[in-house]
Amino acid sequence: MNLEEIQAVIDSAKARGTDQLATYVRARLPDASDGDVHDTAEVLLEIIESVPLVLAAAAQGAKERNLAHVVQPVLDRAARYFLHPVDLMPEMTLGLPGLLDDTYLVLRILQVLEEGPEPLVEWDLDHPTALIRSLLEDTIGQQLDAISALAFEEVADEVRQAWGAEPLDA
Repeated sequence: MNLEEIQAVIDSAKARGTDQLATYVRARLPDASDGDVHDTAEVLLEIIESVPLVLAAAAQGAKERNLAHVVQPVLDRAARYFLHPVDLMPEMTLGLPGLLDDTYLVLRILQVLEEGPEPLVEWDLDHPTALIRSLLEDTIGQQLDAISALAFEEVADEVRQAWGAEPLDA
């Protein structure tokens, strides 16, 4: 997982301007006040900027719990999606709004991993995940939910065994 590359993608999107986030929020929430649009765009930028930190914290949490061999491939998949130039909402054409799908997928995968007995990160993932999901087109959100479920499904039995739970029947 290359956190420097993820940071470079974020920096590149930010260099093209942060106004794109407000424009995206305005389009998704046409009845919101200008202040609410601005505030939401600011929060979204903070969430996007937190991705490398959250991934690093999750990797460290997995390592501390001897789950790195199971969790790291899932984190790597989320990082690859973040770095993939063509995705559901491409940042190459959309700028910062194009990172919302990537950010949502990372947070959603971490949310699924958090369902174990000990959280990998001590951050509230529910609010940022719900905020981004509410701003995504429903079909995109559904596809990302399916991708996150599939990513976890591939390692679910190993994770549950590491957590001391019974493996799932296939």
